[in-house]
Amino acid sequence: MYFKVASITAELSHGLTLVPGDIIAAGTPRSIGNPRKPPEYLKPGDVMETEIVGLGTLRNVIQAVPV
Repeated sequence: MYFKVASITAELSHGLTLVPGDIIAAGTPRSIGNPRKPPEYLKPGDVMETEIVGLGTLRNVIQAVPV
């Protein structure tokens, strides 16, 4: 991540009151797959997981967007 979670939380708490259950969405810059050689993008079937020890794991399977 470009910014550390603690830094994001500290910055937001200067102007907001954060309470249990609040979600802070911090993603990656747009087109981050472009600079890779070869370019790499998420595709249907890919799995993204993130874990917080003592809390649990969030698992998302990438799906195609219906047209």
